[in-house]
Amino acid sequence: MRGGTSRGPFFLASDLPRDPVARDSILIAAMGSGHPLQIDGIGGGNPLTSKVAICGPATKAGADVDYLFAQVDVSRRTVDTSPNCGNMLAGVGPFALEAGLVQATSPRSRVVIHNVNTGKLIEATVETPNGRVTYDGDASIDGVPGTAAPIRLTFLDAAGAKTGKLLPTGHAGDRIDGVAVTCIDMAVPMMLVAGPALGKTGQERPADLDADLAFLTRLEALRRKAGALMGFGDVSDRVVPKPVLLAPPVRGGTITARYFMPRTCHTALAITGAIGIATACCTPGTEAFALARLPPIDSAGRRTIVIEHPSGKIAVELEQDSETGDIRRASLLRTARRLFEGRVLVPDPARAPVLLA
Repeated sequence: MRGGTSRGPFFLASDLPRDPVARDSILIAAMGSGHPLQIDGIGGGNPLTSKVAICGPATKAGADVDYLFAQVDVSRRTVDTSPNCGNMLAGVGPFALEAGLVQATSPRSRVVIHNVNTGKLIEATVETPNGRVTYDGDASIDGVPGTAAPIRLTFLDAAGAKTGKLLPTGHAGDRIDGVAVTCIDMAVPMMLVAGPALGKTGQERPADLDADLAFLTRLEALRRKAGALMGFGDVSDRVVPKPVLLAPPVRGGTITARYFMPRTCHTALAITGAIGIATACCTPGTEAFALARLPPIDSAGRRTIVIEHPSGKIAVELEQDSETGDIRRASLLRTARRLFEGRVLVPDPARAPVLLA
């Protein structure tokens, strides 16, 4: 399925081994990882198309379905289940409905998703006229051609997704090797840094950033130290925290972002990253707050943060407590599409070793 601006296979948990090592061996073989083109599997040779969603019956009270996200590395034979992926999340509701994990209602179905990676709940509203999922509609998202049916995702209590704290270091701002950064954990752990602090405008094309090896080396060094500060220890083989370059907006939005996954720049923006960046924009003392052109809060305590990214913009609606400043809910619009269904054939996974991130 395509979920938002990402793509990958969606598996029923019952169709995969329960043992994580055996499961990840199958995922690596299915995607063809260990080769930059993933030539021997169904991966797309890009981190955005080397993602996996594993769904099953809910194991948490208040949820309708479990969703475990797996980032399968393209060139290395590794699997990382530490982060969530909000784009793949957009496909979980439709998949759960079509797989019979959740009963559809008309004209829309509400699916409460338990993200196993973070333990958090996300509410998905899926168009289901006459009790059937539809993918056709007039909604569009930057980074995906054409239009499709809208899927609204609402993140409930997303702060402290992996660390239990919005600001894991206890500060809105820190300095690493003389560079001002913000370490934040809202939907996904991230390290935010202003582009000029690393010699960048923050408006660069992803391909240009990916081609600057000296810059990538410096960014990765900062990310690893940020990971230690956030309590993750050695993150050299993990995809969190995600590093993000920030800059003022230039196209009428709130802020500009270049999001890394973590060693290549996203051609658009991760949904979990958008939630975290939007929250940082509303948190005094962060690198984002200093650069953002914030809209006012309306009478209901809501405001919309528009993040400019390489493929366009994404709008995040935040509901904020007027007294504490805490973000109670964060929602945005995505689309998804079912691409094909069937069986993927894999070689004997026991013949190849697996590194678990």
